[in-house]
Amino acid sequence: MLTGCMLAALLPSLPAANAAVTSYKFDFGGGAVEAGYTGVRAEDGYNASKGHGFNTPANMRNVSAAGKGVGSDAVQFTTFGIKSSNTFNVDLPNGLYKVKVMLGNTGRSSVAAEGVYQVINMTGNNVTDEFEIPIWDGQLNLLVTEGKVGGAFTLSSLEISQLSTNPVTRPTIYVGGDSTVSNYYPLATSIQAGWGQMLQQYIKPSDYNVRNMASAGQIARGFRNDGQLEAILQYIKPGDYFILQLGINDTNPKNNETEAEFKEIMRNMVQLVKAKGATVILSTPQGRATDFNSAGVHNAENRWYRQATIALAAEEGVRLIDLNVISSAYFTSIGPAATLALYMDGDTLHPNHAGALELARLLTEEMKKQGLYR
Repeated sequence: MLTGCMLAALLPSLPAANAAVTSYKFDFGGGAVEAGYTGVRAEDGYNASKGHGFNTPANMRNVSAAGKGVGSDAVQFTTFGIKSSNTFNVDLPNGLYKVKVMLGNTGRSSVAAEGVYQVINMTGNNVTDEFEIPIWDGQLNLLVTEGKVGGAFTLSSLEISQLSTNPVTRPTIYVGGDSTVSNYYPLATSIQAGWGQMLQQYIKPSDYNVRNMASAGQIARGFRNDGQLEAILQYIKPGDYFILQLGINDTNPKNNETEAEFKEIMRNMVQLVKAKGATVILSTPQGRATDFNSAGVHNAENRWYRQATIALAAEEGVRLIDLNVISSAYFTSIGPAATLALYMDGDTLHPNHAGALELARLLTEEMKKQGLYR
């Protein structure tokens, strides 16, 4: 006859009945639920007993999606915006979490949580990305919102896992910029890429988490006013870096931003981040692939409000990476044909995957030279 102690030894150990759940996998939409996931339909409202659900299910729809498994269906957020109360809520113990999202059929959709952007402009059906987020108030509040107005903002699956019981972000490098810096999807295989997307290839994840908040078409005024800087300011802390590279779109007359205005908006962002105790690094954008003279020397020093960025770094006492000049020296060394091969076909401004890797490498090497990274 088995005693109670003998029986306990034979049974698998189970969590205590009141143990806090620290990982979830959700499959959204009206279709079949994938094995290992918790199904969530658009009409499933939040209640405390189950610990998850939509805050306002009346503003959600079940929709189909083009993928398989968890990617075969989704929910659509019909009311959105980073401050919207139309969120999917999950009760979680306070701590640091990794959140992985898969969207449905969508283009240029952003993920927001805790009232700020987390991922910018995810593009492509069943596109995936992940981010780390501290939970301070016992609940994750997440939604998918516009990167481009007029799209369908959908969510196919969500995976949440606790990294630490301490609700503090790991040392992080935050990146701001435009289309030459931003993420393109799928992250591992995209033809076009920004150097911010590639930075983690040269930065050890054990040293720094990289959070790229750059977006295509961005100018200084937009980055400051439209939510991207707000997200950084919510989390950035002493020991973190903020690398900011703008100027390309700011010089376009349609954006109505003079060099003097550009400089003062950039100054405001620099000062706001410095006040958080983080290290600011200003970077100048690389030139066009065709900026070669007749002697085969690449030079783009008079582009993109570069002088304003250099002056601002000196005036505010922050670090400068003159990627414009550094990349020109590299392009000169490899020549016009090899340089053109680092840009998108028929496009002399935007780097391809290989070009973004080279720019990230050059930037990281300069960080090492300046003692910013070992």
